Amino acid sequence: MLSRLTGAILRAVLVVLLIATPSILLPGTNADTGQTIALVALIAAVFTVLEYQSSYPSLVEFRDAPPFNRVRFGALFITVFALTLILRGESQPSTMTQLAQAAGRSIGEVIDFPYSPVRLIVLMLPENASAFLIDRVRTAAGLSYLVSIMSLGIFVILLRLRGWPTRHKNFNVWVNLPTFDPTAGGDVVARLERDSQINLILGFLLPFVIPAFIKLASDFVDPISLSNDHTLIWTITAWAFLPASLLMRGIALSRVASMISEQRERANVAGQDGTVLAH
Repeated sequence: MLSRLTGAILRAVLVVLLIATPSILLPGTNADTGQTIALVALIAAVFTVLEYQSSYPSLVEFRDAPPFNRVRFGALFITVFALTLILRGESQPSTMTQLAQAAGRSIGEVIDFPYSPVRLIVLMLPENASAFLIDRVRTAAGLSYLVSIMSLGIFVILLRLRGWPTRHKNFNVWVNLPTFDPTAGGDVVARLERDSQINLILGFLLPFVIPAFIKLASDFVDPISLSNDHTLIWTITAWAFLPASLLMRGIALSRVASMISEQRERANVAGQDGTVLAH
């Protein structure tokens, strides 16, 4: 019980640090923004403690099947921290911020080719956008997209090397998939495979669809102002992180479906062997 509570508190602290990183490192954060961030961080911390301290899951998937959530959180934190360093370097340059800016700018220029997600996110900007804004959006998009791709690759490698999710302990579907109801009807394996395919398709399409949707919506409502540092960080982070997260979830669901199918086959073979021995 104590160990579980300690782990829940540690996770809550990390979540608070993630949310507060831009306001801590960026100069000139106003009081209203700081209060909003503090409220969001407090709500996220309370939810994290309640979720991970409880024996019964509520919303967080694969809670008891590391490193799924650890890889996702790591990618999210690295993205937010790197983008914050890039923007901090515009007013308070240092060796670290200059390194982040140089890396982000180089990556953004390499990935910014026709029909690429980075090119689409740049084309999303208004026609009167300044060259400075275009450059900072390209830099942020390129770096965040690279982090998302690397996190996906790391997850796939760990999945193969560690035999995720069942090498060291049993996999509890109810704990790790609290939003999935195995009694809702239909074959469980077929439903898991269908959900996996949907997540994979959405994860692949979202980096292309989100900029197009925002561009179309800008004709009817005011476009998102990416000139604001906090807006830029969280918008670009969400644009890169959500598709990668969906792809990871699709791969994970496919792995769970395969695991259940393999267990069924072993049970059928064992049952057939038992029948033969009985005769």
